[in-house]
Amino acid sequence: NFIKSYLISSPLYYSYRIGQLYMISKHSHEQSDRGEGVEVVQNEPFEDPVHGQGQFTEKRVYLNSKLPSWARAVVPKIFYVTEKAWNYYPYTITGECPLQMCCSCSFLPKFSIHIETKYEDNKGSNDNIFETELKDQEREVCFVDIAYDEIPERYYKESEDLRYFQSEKTKRGILQEGWRDTQEPIMCSYKLVTVKFEVWGLQTRVEQFVHKVVRDVLLLGHRQAFAWVDEWIDMTLDDVRDYERKMHEKTNIKVCNEQQEHSTTNPSSLDDIEIHDKASVCALFFLFLFFYSIFPFYVS
Repeated sequence: NFIKSYLISSPLYYSYRIGQLYMISKHSHEQSDRGEGVEVVQNEPFEDPVHGQGQFTEKRVYLNSKLPSWARAVVPKIFYVTEKAWNYYPYTITGECPLQMCCSCSFLPKFSIHIETKYEDNKGSNDNIFETELKDQEREVCFVDIAYDEIPERYYKESEDLRYFQSEKTKRGILQEGWRDTQEPIMCSYKLVTVKFEVWGLQTRVEQFVHKVVRDVLLLGHRQAFAWVDEWIDMTLDDVRDYERKMHEKTNIKVCNEQQEHSTTNPSSLDDIEIHDKASVCALFFLFLFFYSIFPFYVS
């Protein structure tokens, strides 16, 4: 297992809970089209005996059409990854199941990501926040600067560049170099990320690559949460839950209608799949990681 702790500070406060929900819903809708994207399967209240009242969400991320033709020949027509999240803000858990498809395909490598998140009103100064969860396991600590860390070019938008952005409603920003030391208010998302890829000879390289992808996803998501602050800062929790529900419905229509057409016109089963050698499987999995980096889904 490769464990990293990501510390992402934001010029926000308790309102980040609303901003997080708004950002995830809006981005998922923007990035979903023509049968690709995020389908929300479940989003409902959930009570845990330890963490109390929370929200459970299950999503499917469809990727099939992004694969080249030779890769599509060895996977079912409907190809997706399942994400499950339990949000007990200020504590959340996201566990992405091992790679899954509509048909249970046992030939794919075992791959999973587990993320635990805690939020505190500080700039990342709590070194022992995951002391109980780690239980003496080694981890690497990574500070993520939402304003000055380099973001992949395909994600860059001038309107979301926090070096030049100032909120009209809150007057927060522009974020100057070293802003974490002077910014008030400030909060930090502490994320403990465990990546597992249990294939001998490939484990370390793949796990390191996935962590890079996860870091890019976290950087972009937290940038957008602040860059869109004027859109959600006046919302209550009920308001953003209503917005979330409406956006999920719209996004599911964009994704699921196309998937239904695929399943009707191109039925598939495990009998249709021929795997000629394990090298093809590994190549397919690396393709999955590549497209995952192009089209990430957000961890809560």
